[in-house]
Amino acid sequence: MKKSILVLAAAVGIFTTSCQNFKKGDGGLEYKIVDDEGGVKAADGDHLFVDMIVKSDRNDSLIQSTYDLGLPQYVNIVSDTIPGNYKGSYSSMFKHLGEGDSAVFRLNLDTMASKSGQPKLPIGDKYLTFIVKVRKHFKKAELPDSIAHVELDKYYKELIGNLEKAEAGKIESYVKSNKLEPKKTASGLQYIVTTEGKGVKPVVGDTVKVNYVGKLTHGKVFDTSIKEEADKAKLPVNPMRTFEPIKFALGVDPVIPAWVEGLQLLNKGGKATLIIPSSLAYGSNGAPQGGIPPFAPLIFEVELVDIIKGTAPKVDSAATVAPVPTQPAN
Repeated sequence: MKKSILVLAAAVGIFTTSCQNFKKGDGGLEYKIVDDEGGVKAADGDHLFVDMIVKSDRNDSLIQSTYDLGLPQYVNIVSDTIPGNYKGSYSSMFKHLGEGDSAVFRLNLDTMASKSGQPKLPIGDKYLTFIVKVRKHFKKAELPDSIAHVELDKYYKELIGNLEKAEAGKIESYVKSNKLEPKKTASGLQYIVTTEGKGVKPVVGDTVKVNYVGKLTHGKVFDTSIKEEADKAKLPVNPMRTFEPIKFALGVDPVIPAWVEGLQLLNKGGKATLIIPSSLAYGSNGAPQGGIPPFAPLIFEVELVDIIKGTAPKVDSAATVAPVPTQPAN
């Protein structure tokens, strides 16, 4: 993952040093080729897997980065003549690239709206910038539609397999680089109590209130109940989001299994760092919509704010792995 961070930093550097040298393409597309490996460029019907950073010109905001997920973006090149598409569109910009190539593209948001017939995207003022590197190029001419899905699925499974193989190393590297000495439970959960609480510990059936910061092992924060942490991490602004401890019934409401186990290790007021293998979180599926890749170990800084004793029925918390709630229960 450290390598991905370096690649991300380099890509951002490419953008800042080359943004004054854009060429003009069809349909108002602006682009700068950074690396050209000299191979065949993508055409209609081709399939690409690309590493990509998407940025908005509004406060130079990061919209998306495949480097955070550790998985490339899949792109199917479609014809400019398809309704809603046009020369200079998102899909057409990839036709400038082949395997191993990289480039920076700018799409004008007003042009996108007028040519596609869709409302203007509210995520920027004038431009969206795409910093792209092609990892894999499947050519339609060499890959008939009858077998395309088989080959694409095979490649994707290889990518997932690489993430699975790398998981243990990510945990080991995180512990070592942060000079931690965590305790480890039989399930594989590792934890460090950073602040001792007082009183009893919660049990299954109790209702708990918890403050938390959730991040990946390379430090990317994907969710938090604390506004200051959300601002610092530059998380997307959700006007409906209220920042306060989340409240849920332990072992009853659907949270990841590591939370059910880990919170029972704390007294009221206690704080801990939970180092969570994917088997106790989102497993082989991940939660891409929340920025969590498949086979991703997670780091949670948690604070057990309060315990409300209860008699809620015990359930098998491992039966369903659901996202950690992002809004407090009523």
